[in-house]
This record gives sequence, structure tokens and C-alpha cells, in this order.
Amino acid sequence: MKPVQSELKKWMQENKNFKENYIRIKQEVLNDPEIKEFLSYHPTLPEKEVEKNLIKLYEYKSQSKQCDKCKSFEQCQNMLQGYSPVLHVKDNEIHLSYEKCHLRLDHEKQQQQQQLIESLYMPKEILNAAIDDIDHDTERGSGIRQLLLFLEQTKSGLPSKGIYFYGPFGVGKTYLLGALANALKEYNISSMLIYMPEFVREIKSSIKDDSINEKINYFKKADVLMLDDIGAETQSAWFRDEILGSILQYRMMEKLPVFFTSNYSLEHLEEQLGRSNRGGVETVKAGRIIERIKQVSKEIPLSGENRRDV
Repeated sequence: MKPVQSELKKWMQENKNFKENYIRIKQEVLNDPEIKEFLSYHPTLPEKEVEKNLIKLYEYKSQSKQCDKCKSFEQCQNMLQGYSPVLHVKDNEIHLSYEKCHLRLDHEKQQQQQQLIESLYMPKEILNAAIDDIDHDTERGSGIRQLLLFLEQTKSGLPSKGIYFYGPFGVGKTYLLGALANALKEYNISSMLIYMPEFVREIKSSIKDDSINEKINYFKKADVLMLDDIGAETQSAWFRDEILGSILQYRMMEKLPVFFTSNYSLEHLEEQLGRSNRGGVETVKAGRIIERIKQVSKEIPLSGENRRDV
């Protein structure tokens, strides 16, 4: 024991101000308004218990309480990021625990909401789109009003019909879908955004790993399905009838909305879908798809300047 005692004595000698610092910190802790209030609620606490837990009380004093010293979740200064200290007494003993602060709860909510949007091959710009950033110009006024109406109706229940936006390149059709998807997060409604040409390739590749049925079921059951750029390429009869037709049929029966963007009106899309990649024309089957589209969405034209050139 002698070496330990000698080392301790040496340390005390080298730290002559230790006792003074301890007394000073103790006074600071016990004079802290919040700690004084806490101790006033527990007048039966033995002084020895308070003395024994000065470190806990000092830790409580030095931490931010419910974000009062933190500018943001990322700039949290506490030992546990996003957690606020709480003092309590149990069996006449002082305990220190931590609970989630306001900024952490907001951060987790944002993360959960972000998970409500999933996409296949959509650019980051679209995934970050916001309703407030949409230019309310007269040329697109009708389409924007219909979008806002859908959101308003969502407050009392998800409408059974989405919107089929069609118009020339660059008028902001896809951006509207991204903005809607982000707005729907506020109502805890999930959405699936799909770029149609890549979706076709995704489904074809899924045949190899036997995941095709699982993916189709997912697209069938998403709260809000968004199909971007339908008609952009010639689809096989198999994809048109067995995949797209199956998804639309399910959503039509379950009254689940679908949003579309296209360069084609429904009349011209029917012609496009009727052309098979083998050069034939299948008018009846294409017409069946168009009827399902009409059951899950309403056709709205969009016009205006090409915003991609601006």
C-alpha cells in the first residue's frame, strides 16, 4: 500500500488547489437555480446523499436541458447527442437519467418521414421538391390547383384518384410529383416514385432472382403510386398486360390513387401502348390499360416554357 499512499500524497501536494476547487464547484452546483429547486422538492434527502452525488449534480448543471443551449440537433453539446438530463429521487437516492430532447424528436420524425418516400431512379432534385417552391404561373394553374385540392382532400382520407399530368418536355410535371410526395409525408402517407423506362428494366431483371412478385405486390399496395414518363418507350405486351395492367387493376379495385406524367395525352398514349415491340397493333389491350388509368386518375394537361432551358 505504501507506493499507492505515497503517490496519492504526492498528487495532493502537486494539486494544492484541489480542495479549494472542490469547494468552489460544490458551491456553484448547490447554488444553481435548477438544482436548488430540485433539492427543495426533496427536503428529506440526507446531506450525505447530496455530497455523494455532487458529480451527478454537476453533470446535470453542465448539460443543455431540452435544447436551451443547442442551436440544432447537429450542434448538440450534451454528452449524449439529442438527450436531455433529468434528475429524480427513488428510495431517497438521487438518480440522473436522460430523455430525448425536442431536437432529437424532430430529427427522428424527419428521418421517419423521409422513409415514407421511396423511388426508383429519381434525381435528387425531384426528391427534394417542395410545394412552396412551385411557381404558380397561369399556364400551369389548373394542374397546380388540382394538386393542392388532392392534398386538401387527403386531410379527411386518401382520395381514390390521382392525376394524369401530360404536356411537353420541361414544364415541371415530374417536379410536381416530388413536391406532392414530400407534402404527403406530413400526413404520414407513403409514396412510391418510379421512372417508367427504368421500371421496365427493373422488372425484367427481377425475373432472374425471383423477386418479381414481391416487387409487384409492393407497387400495388403503396399508399400513393407515381409513374413518371409513361409511354417514353415501347413496352412489351407482357409488361403492359401482366405487370402494368395487374398493378392498375389492383389499385382500381382497392381505390388507391395513381399519379402519372407523360408527354402523351391519354388518347395518344393509347396509340403508343397499342404498338408492340414486334411491330403489331393491339388496340383492345391498350384500351383496357387506358380505362384503368382513367379509374385511378384524372387527366390534366400542363403547358408552359421549358424550365430545363432556364
